[in-house]
Amino acid sequence: MSKKLIRFDWAIKRILRNKVNFVVLEGFLSELLFDNIKIEYILESESNQETEDEKFNRVDILTQNSKHELIIVEIQSTYEIDYFHSPDNYREAYGVSKSISENLKLGQKYSEIKKVISINIVYFDLGHGQDYIYSGKTDFRGLHQNDLLALSDKQKTTFLKEDVSDIFPEYYLLKVNQFNDNAKDTLDEWIYFLKNSEVKDEFKAKGLKEAGEVLDIMRLPKDDEYGYNRYLDSLHLKASEIFSLQSEAEFKVKDERSIEIARKLILNGADNNLISISTDLSKDKIEELRNELGK
Repeated sequence: MSKKLIRFDWAIKRILRNKVNFVVLEGFLSELLFDNIKIEYILESESNQETEDEKFNRVDILTQNSKHELIIVEIQSTYEIDYFHSPDNYREAYGVSKSISENLKLGQKYSEIKKVISINIVYFDLGHGQDYIYSGKTDFRGLHQNDLLALSDKQKTTFLKEDVSDIFPEYYLLKVNQFNDNAKDTLDEWIYFLKNSEVKDEFKAKGLKEAGEVLDIMRLPKDDEYGYNRYLDSLHLKASEIFSLQSEAEFKVKDERSIEIARKLILNGADNNLISISTDLSKDKIEELRNELGK
């Protein structure tokens, strides 16, 4: 048995920002990063401001790992139409740079921030790949010697890191719609929840039991219920916009192909009736093409 819960992408900007509910986000981060993550506090920044025309959900969090290192984690959920229309979403690196610049205190050393992790939850098939969870790190390789840039002994001591990639931002891309709903481990259980907004009784992942309680739709106050329903309506609108854009693009491709075929038929002496039957173009359009080609 399972029950429908409040969507994670809405809850992360509202309910889950409350300190008493940190256990849910801590569970998600712990499962994804394979570490015991504790949230220090939600970072108040420009990126966390809620606006009426907000196009995506993002929250910056100061966390501490099992080594007691401070890590900034940026979680962002994105939809296809937002990703391709919003300049902020063209580059994951943009969000990470904002996380650092907005949250580094005046006079604070960059070395005190041990890591910046960007987690991007996308609800569409971004790129080509068979997996549904991707991670990436930053390495630097020589153009001439093809050697991997390494830290000096002094830098290793200063930063308490072994590799350059341990200092630079780390990225996670979760393509939740690509998940086949077959949860084989606790991380899969979280992906299942992100995709379906449901927690099955047998799930054991950290934070999911609490999510099943905290994100119960029936517990929403009236004001939040209204806001949540508006958010769901906006998702339906996004889906309609995507369908419209895709249909428009498909029609344009089909029209361009028909015109190309018509040009070839004109050059080969075909009459207007045959061309119209072959391409579905109007006779006026065919005559226009004939004038362009001087035929």
